[in-house]
Amino acid sequence: MLRRALLAIVLPACALLFPAIGATQGFKPQNPECIAPAAPGGGFDLTCRTTARLLNEYGIVGPAIRTQNMPGGIGAVAMNQVIAQRRTDPNVIVAVSTGSWVNLAQGRFGRWTENDVRWVGAIGADFGVIAVRKDSRFQSLADLMTALKADPGSVPIGAGGAVGSQDWTKAALIAKAAGADPRRLRYVPFEGGGQSMAALLGGHIQVFPGDASEVQGQLAAGEIRLLAVLAPNRLPGAFAEVPTAREQGVDAEWTIVRGFYMPPGAPDAAYEFWVDAIRKLQGEPRYADARNGAGLFEYNLAGAEFDALAKQRTAEYRQLARDVGLVTQ
Repeated sequence: MLRRALLAIVLPACALLFPAIGATQGFKPQNPECIAPAAPGGGFDLTCRTTARLLNEYGIVGPAIRTQNMPGGIGAVAMNQVIAQRRTDPNVIVAVSTGSWVNLAQGRFGRWTENDVRWVGAIGADFGVIAVRKDSRFQSLADLMTALKADPGSVPIGAGGAVGSQDWTKAALIAKAAGADPRRLRYVPFEGGGQSMAALLGGHIQVFPGDASEVQGQLAAGEIRLLAVLAPNRLPGAFAEVPTAREQGVDAEWTIVRGFYMPPGAPDAAYEFWVDAIRKLQGEPRYADARNGAGLFEYNLAGAEFDALAKQRTAEYRQLARDVGLVTQ
């Protein structure tokens, strides 16, 4: 009798003190779903489909994860739908990238901000590059910055997306570091990296602020030169001889993180399940080859670290948008 009485007191107390342990261990997703906030093809779609396949293939997540494409506003439609209609859904993760943070910073997701979702983790990253044709008059990043400082409109620069996009922002960082007004850049928008590269090779633009993954083939073929990689450190392989902007005295970095967020009301147990799933994926020995095959470099952040990064970067992009006059608040 006494033992039963003690258990009646102790067990509920333990449940109150340690609710997350049992809950996390007991959570299993039902009909899990990855939302790719874009049409099939491209980075968001690749993020969802590759991650879903590997999580299942490696036995990290049991039920098959389906991918749902939800294009619109480069992520705005997906975020509004998830927050408004699936606020507590524990079974959904949404693909995100640095471009999403740029749009959040510029208010393009309506009233939602970086504080309105739960940031899960990253599966890898790409990095910005400053590319020119092999016969370009710009032999170094310093040459380009000198030209921009003298006359920002004298250098045709082209990339995917309009003014304010992440590719434009890479060029804006270089112009700003040169002491030039980014609003005076001669910027030509294209639909994506393929069109931008064709324009560079055809001589229609002189500089392409692209991504390492999308220029790798032309770099290996010797058709282009890279003035800088916008990474914290030199990249491996074909990029090993390309200096970073920081090595050249320019404080410009552009990391294109690819990862996921969850609805803001998702239970803690579900959030911890998906964070743990991403950590297990990052630690899987077979993952390196799969990640490299998807054109991504190692970038392992999850949980609180990824949450801090998302909020820090969005705040930085918001300040940059203010500095160049894209937003006023």
